Amino acid sequence: MRGFVFGGVQKNEYIELIKMFLRPSEFSVNDAADGAPCALRIELPAALTGAECRDKDAVKRFLYDRLSALTGKSLAWGILTGIRPVKLFGELVEKAGGDEVCARRRFRDEYYVSEAKTELTARVYARQRALVAPPAEGTVGLYIGIPFCPTRCGYCSFTAGPVPYARVGAYLAALRREMDFVAAGMARKGLCAETIYIGGGTPTFLNETDFDELLACVRRRFAGAGTEEFTVEAGRPDTITAEKLRAMRRHGANRVSINPQSMNDATLARIGRDHGAKAVRAAFRLAREVGALRINADLIAGLPGEDEADFTRSLSALLDLAPENVTIHALAVKRAARLREEDAEYSYTRAEQAAGMLRAAAEALAGASYAPYYLYRQKQTVGNLENTGYARDGKPGLYNVRIMEERQTIVALGAGASTKLYVPRENRLTRAFNVSDYGIYTERLEEMLARKQRLLFE
Repeated sequence: MRGFVFGGVQKNEYIELIKMFLRPSEFSVNDAADGAPCALRIELPAALTGAECRDKDAVKRFLYDRLSALTGKSLAWGILTGIRPVKLFGELVEKAGGDEVCARRRFRDEYYVSEAKTELTARVYARQRALVAPPAEGTVGLYIGIPFCPTRCGYCSFTAGPVPYARVGAYLAALRREMDFVAAGMARKGLCAETIYIGGGTPTFLNETDFDELLACVRRRFAGAGTEEFTVEAGRPDTITAEKLRAMRRHGANRVSINPQSMNDATLARIGRDHGAKAVRAAFRLAREVGALRINADLIAGLPGEDEADFTRSLSALLDLAPENVTIHALAVKRAARLREEDAEYSYTRAEQAAGMLRAAAEALAGASYAPYYLYRQKQTVGNLENTGYARDGKPGLYNVRIMEERQTIVALGAGASTKLYVPRENRLTRAFNVSDYGIYTERLEEMLARKQRLLFE
């Protein structure tokens, strides 16, 4: 057992870095030198502890150096524990007066990011600058959450999940009330939705009547001449029907996510999905028949039971369907996931394999004329790897870019939604959260409307 002594330093983000080197069973953290007995104690030097220390990166570099020497490991993302490397890279470019060479050097030397991940980050940054203009004043991104799914995937830690359909009506009624409130507030403030994103969960879990009414409500209240992108998550292909796709087009949606996660039927059954690859192909065919919908599709690297050959076969099958956007995720196994309960250290055992999958994906997508346009990281991913969105024909997912840049207000509705007010003059965000449980959301809606009023409309 290794012990870490932090003194008065806030520990949480440093613990995340330690977890990238050591499994939770291999270390303990103490506030003082008289902590639990351990074979090796790593104590922060006095210069890095106490209220006078403001350099968190110096603490991380100290820990990284000690842990790398102890374990023989190096991390592709260095000391970075945040989810937005591209945003950090952009800030470094701005501080260097636009000098990307200087930003790259600092990314490598101060944050210990590998050459390969520095190059990837720089490419995504350049792609965003080339394809996406800064948001216009008075525009916001709008997120609407539908927290229901037909089944719960083994890796899922979200609040979304299967429910008796009889309970859905109360949630939709509360959501319409929140939409009315927000639409009125946005009108008073002269705000318009640049992007609309209906996510979840699986919005297409709703039956055709409820789905049509939801989209009609969204269109009437929020869609306008300034709305550039309207995305609907339809992640489960077995919930997609021709009528639901026609409703998307009828009410102004122009982008849909059809997310197989794998094109391997055995894998899909293993993770708890009630569909196979045939349903994915059928959903794509229906979407193409309806027309005018750009398609995003997600695959996950590191799923249980899959090796690199399985993953590359899935990717090849997906590329045959020619989606406009592809997002490659490194599997994240969060605390509440069934897979975590079955194997608490799953994320540590598949690191090299998942890294190989991401490399294979980057090569195959480049060969098919896809370029990376957005990137983010999550905690507890296999190998501490990244999620990368790829686009072809210069058609990125605009909402994805905006949410990662954090330079536009995001107004979020529904259970588990997080509203973020962007203050340009201070370049900061202020947040207001909706409760995650859909039942509590319906009961405490007025409380959440009051939060939005204070944050956005006063």
